[in-house]
Amino acid sequence: MAGYYLSESDFVMVEEGFSTKDLLEELTLGASQATTDNFVARTELEGEVAAFFVADLGAVVRKHFCFLKCLPRVRPFYAVKCNSSLGVLKVLAELGLGFSCANKAEMELVQRIGVPASKIIYANPCKQIAQIKYAAKHGVRLLSFDNEMELAKVVKSHPSAKMVLCIATDDSHSLSRLSLKFGASLKSCRHLLENAKKSHMEVVGVSFHVGSGCPDPQAYAQSIADARLVFEMGAELGHTMHILDLGGGFPGIEGAKVRFEEIASVINSALDLYFPEGCGVDILAELGRYYVTSAFTVAVSIIAKKEVLLDQPGREEENGSAPKTIVYHLDDGVYGIFNSVLFDNICPTPILQKKPSTEQPLYSSSLWGPADVRDCVAEGLWLPQLHVGDWLVFDNMGAYTVGTGSLLGGTQACRITYAMSRVAWEALRRQLLPAEQDEDAEGMCKPLSCGWEITDTLCVGPVFTPASIM
Repeated sequence: MAGYYLSESDFVMVEEGFSTKDLLEELTLGASQATTDNFVARTELEGEVAAFFVADLGAVVRKHFCFLKCLPRVRPFYAVKCNSSLGVLKVLAELGLGFSCANKAEMELVQRIGVPASKIIYANPCKQIAQIKYAAKHGVRLLSFDNEMELAKVVKSHPSAKMVLCIATDDSHSLSRLSLKFGASLKSCRHLLENAKKSHMEVVGVSFHVGSGCPDPQAYAQSIADARLVFEMGAELGHTMHILDLGGGFPGIEGAKVRFEEIASVINSALDLYFPEGCGVDILAELGRYYVTSAFTVAVSIIAKKEVLLDQPGREEENGSAPKTIVYHLDDGVYGIFNSVLFDNICPTPILQKKPSTEQPLYSSSLWGPADVRDCVAEGLWLPQLHVGDWLVFDNMGAYTVGTGSLLGGTQACRITYAMSRVAWEALRRQLLPAEQDEDAEGMCKPLSCGWEITDTLCVGPVFTPASIM
């Protein structure tokens, strides 16, 4: 392990048994107290009541070792666009991941923390010429393409690049269908490979992406089979192809329609069939949601509320009052951290910081962000009476919520408090190399996530650190 990316000063070290909930309660209590004490100081007030994240870096470590156990032949690259927070990038760099970057800003960011260019893929099939030149200047040589125009741009601006041909997949059942925008059809691949050969541009591999939220693991198997055909085309035309990039689409939460282990099993079988071990092909994957979704929890405060009486003659609440719905306004919305409502069709369910008693009545409620009439975070909720200044907590909020910027100008970036248990930190520092483990303990499970998940343990086999991709 390099040991120069992440330090103990980057996160809160928590002891076993100390939970995300405990840390959130401390932080929200502190923010509420500061609001009361500094009510006159408006700038302090605005800073204190803003939404904030708690990130369990230990959960990221645990996900990594799970990945290596389930897909031992696959080298993980992290999709920076999913969550570009420094804590995540540093811990993944410590774990030896490569990085998949979509633009100049992402390449700059990972190189700034010390990631070498040899561990970066410029994986955007639609690149600006200026950013292609930036990649050339800073040593990033592995680039993707899926059409003639993109190939021509790279030939002119980065002739020493090594190209990966991105092919289309059948993602018709996926939540996010990337092949509507990216990927070359199998029919066009030979023509593109011929053009690359004529231009003296080296094509070294094939990539694909089955789309986010793919419910069918067999989509990976079919795409791997298609990639085998493209490899054979490349070999016929004189390309030395040695990289297969499986893309992403791996679930980031427990309870997904398809478990990660199921997907891994299908991938392993397909790799054994089409790219058997020892064939000389380096297998990569670009993961985003998988690593970060469940690691992040966000706390959002209620900044305003109003009660709306429902016009339902003859109907009364149990206490005899007229039926009503309550509209709560939050300090962030769908143009910020809750953009999954727009893009993933998700209805976030809040966790109340103050647990209501069983006697408290529940009211029809909705949550709204600070922007326009489309800024509806959630409807159809049944919640107890809440108040301005109360905090709502949402889990599984790590993907496309941090570092993406507000879509329509919205609110400022949220503060992030990183946490990691001592167990996870020691696992990260040691990398659990077999040489450092006692023979008697070889088959024992080691807890790898933060202390509040210590009962959820994981047996880990030998861990490798990816070498350069070139």
